[in-house]
Amino acid sequence: MSAVNGINGHKYGGVHFHQWKVGLLNASQKYLTAETFGFKVNASGTALKKKQTWTLEQDLTEEVVYIKSHLNRYMAADKYGTVTCEAEEKDEDPSQKFAVEYAKDGSGRWAIRNVVHGNYLTGNDDNVKCFSKSVTDAELWFGQLSIHPQVNLYNVNRKRYARLCDDELQVTAVIPWGQESLIILHFEDGKYALKTSDNRFLHREGHLVNALEEDAKFSLEIRSGANSGLAFRDNAGTYLTAVGATATMKGRNKTVGKDELFTLEDTKPQVVLTAYNGKKVSIKQGQDVSANQEEEEGETEIFQMEYVKESDMWAFRTCSNKYWSYESGGGIMNVGNEICKNTLFDVEWQGDGSVTIKASNNNYIFNKPTGCLFALSESATEKEKFKVKMVNRPAIILRSEYGFVGLKSLQKPEYNCNKTVYEPIFLEPQENGYYGLKGNNGKYWGLNEESHVFADKDTPVNFLLEFRKQDIITIKAPNGMYLKGEQNGLFRAKGEDLDAGMLWEC
Repeated sequence: MSAVNGINGHKYGGVHFHQWKVGLLNASQKYLTAETFGFKVNASGTALKKKQTWTLEQDLTEEVVYIKSHLNRYMAADKYGTVTCEAEEKDEDPSQKFAVEYAKDGSGRWAIRNVVHGNYLTGNDDNVKCFSKSVTDAELWFGQLSIHPQVNLYNVNRKRYARLCDDELQVTAVIPWGQESLIILHFEDGKYALKTSDNRFLHREGHLVNALEEDAKFSLEIRSGANSGLAFRDNAGTYLTAVGATATMKGRNKTVGKDELFTLEDTKPQVVLTAYNGKKVSIKQGQDVSANQEEEEGETEIFQMEYVKESDMWAFRTCSNKYWSYESGGGIMNVGNEICKNTLFDVEWQGDGSVTIKASNNNYIFNKPTGCLFALSESATEKEKFKVKMVNRPAIILRSEYGFVGLKSLQKPEYNCNKTVYEPIFLEPQENGYYGLKGNNGKYWGLNEESHVFADKDTPVNFLLEFRKQDIITIKAPNGMYLKGEQNGLFRAKGEDLDAGMLWEC
């Protein structure tokens, strides 16, 4: 199971930890904030951005968490209630250990207790302390995941992913394949709803509803210790689990066991590749990877692109849970059992809606007249180009370090990149490898004379999505420039040489 946008697994001093990135929102609707200078902590943040993001490291041996700031410093509290956040490492000082407790009023709020002194964290403006022995509104926080909202949902016990099946979410997918496995975490009023790719919400009784109602909202709980993960508690006090032979997700039990625990994973791009001969790459024939399908876009024509950070390369997973593999003689086969040298490929974007793919022998892939793919070309020409179409995202959500990309207003359909609430951008793949992008107002994206992005077109305008890392893309606009965001919210097609302002979490 891969690392998640908001969670990672690692070892510290022989002890395993999980990490969740969260924002902590107090009763005054202000976020706990770690200032960049002086390691000062306050509760005055108005939006969940970098300084408001905290990492909760779960100890998998006991029910405690360590709280780490964006500066990678650990929070501690002494017996006088003084809160510090300066330690670079977890050490033997138990004052760094905190426990998360959950409000009994059904609000979904958290109380954060220092394990050593038994005091609860409270904070308002510059006054952040840990001295209260009892819990009032001032000691309660909403925990908001600081992750991209489009995820795959994995059940710890069943070792399967949730997927849309008619009017239910069922935990049955071995691989989270297609847009049916796409889940949107919708945060509202301090609680989470699970939204499907067709914009319906999971009801606590197991069916899907079109409108967000109270029975479709769940409190989020982070569980540490031997059984760690996320639990979703409904307003009747029961927890989501997978029920019966169909593994239908619904609220059932009032206690949390492994059946009620979930983890989250980044959604990975799943694509259809079209070769220069106009035919789609497929594994329909078995072990051969061939460009031989004219119309079909079924599971055998879809490939999941998995980025490997250590090598800055990509692997292509198939629906049979194998990987493309470079084999002797140069052939590309559907036989890889793991990510290794022969299953890693360089993907090079050509700027025209196509990519070239280089195998471990440093040669480019092309298809022979039979359709079979071989890595035998020393240079890239037209026959080594593949058009790419992403098929598991009917819509994307773009996020930068400044916030989400969204419309200023319906009255002025210009886009900003520092919105606090996500907004879907609907994808319409075009024949040439480009996409038409449509806003919430039903209009397509285009550029004005100053290269600002507006949703005011009646027909699609060509934009190019390029995958840079697992959950990072760049977007090339019709003027040949990359979309770039700025801290003040400006969102324009002004980028030439790639920099951080042109990278979008997707």
